[in-house]
Amino acid sequence: MINRPLYVDRIMAYTDTPFVKILTGVRRCGKSTILKMIMERLRTERKIPQERMIACRYDSMEYEDMTAKQMYAQLKESLCPDGRTYLFLDEVQEVSGWERVVNSLASDFDVDLYLTGSNSRMMSSEISTYLTGRYVSFRIFTLSFGEYLMFRSRFTAVGEPKAELAGYVRLGGFPATHLQAFSQDEIYTIVRDIYSSTIFSDIVRRNQVRKIDQLERVVKYTFQNVGNTFSAKSIADYLKAERRSLDNETVYGYLEKLEKAYLLHRCSRYDLQGKEVLKTQEKFYLADVALRYGVLGYHADSAASSLENIVYLELCRRGYTVHVGKSGDGEIDFVAIRQNEKIYVQVTQEIRSEKTEKREYERLLEIHDNYPKYVLTTDEFAGGNYEGIRTMHIADFLLSSEY
Repeated sequence: MINRPLYVDRIMAYTDTPFVKILTGVRRCGKSTILKMIMERLRTERKIPQERMIACRYDSMEYEDMTAKQMYAQLKESLCPDGRTYLFLDEVQEVSGWERVVNSLASDFDVDLYLTGSNSRMMSSEISTYLTGRYVSFRIFTLSFGEYLMFRSRFTAVGEPKAELAGYVRLGGFPATHLQAFSQDEIYTIVRDIYSSTIFSDIVRRNQVRKIDQLERVVKYTFQNVGNTFSAKSIADYLKAERRSLDNETVYGYLEKLEKAYLLHRCSRYDLQGKEVLKTQEKFYLADVALRYGVLGYHADSAASSLENIVYLELCRRGYTVHVGKSGDGEIDFVAIRQNEKIYVQVTQEIRSEKTEKREYERLLEIHDNYPKYVLTTDEFAGGNYEGIRTMHIADFLLSSEY
């Protein structure tokens, strides 16, 4: 196992507290492995004996058709009679009524609970009902650029980060694709499998979607339009032009299901003048850029929007709430807010002309506050300040610890 301290350290801070620890994220982002890392840390650092740690993976056929009552009985039977038991319940959403089981275990026994799930029903109103104030959630993402470099360094020579960024954009960050020297085609085969299992297990089967071709057309549209503002109506109009009739509500329902399976992230627009979140013309970003290429094939001309996607995910990893900024007739790529902190970010693949430079910097110069402002690019000699706006290479920004 390759350690991922960004998550393990955060989660371990809540060990031996009354809080249920819930890890969520897209399939194959590394949640199960992080549970194993926590178990290893408990063994080696806290000297917890193996018999006090119980692990169950509920997407295994062993637990197929298990009821909540059976789940409760089995776990209750496995608890240590004379001390705390550490329970690691993987893909727990596969058992209907798991919330009641977890609530009963947490209330009635001396347990330390860790759960994972690949569907945002993990964070539904059911949890609020049964576990109000008694759980902490951790969103697990695919590999950051720093983690990607660390994974690859185990089996190949890693070059200078600015040069390695192109590989990260092309290959993405699903951990399973960077455990050995897979070819690009092999990586995309793995990613397509992740995509297919998510679509059919977490969306089609769970929601009894009958018109799979409609769903896949919506997926294709959103994947092609990463980083563009659009609405359910835009997708419906596009499909109508292709002679595929689909009403706005159905499109919105599909988008919501893709979000709940963590394939898509919705990024709302924020009016910088009115200081309010707008409900129209949102953007959507992918859980990992490799999904786009695995499903649609690789196209070099999509690199600019993939870079934007990568920066968005990095801001989310660092705990920011991220919006698209609306400023008059212009747009700021990202307004990222974390407690009392705020940063503004513009992402552009290259600044090839004065016109591009003026567009990217002017929008930020229109914002009259003292929060940090960045223009990120892949220009080889990116760096320095322009009237207080920091210019950075995207690779440097992704690896920086200063924001």
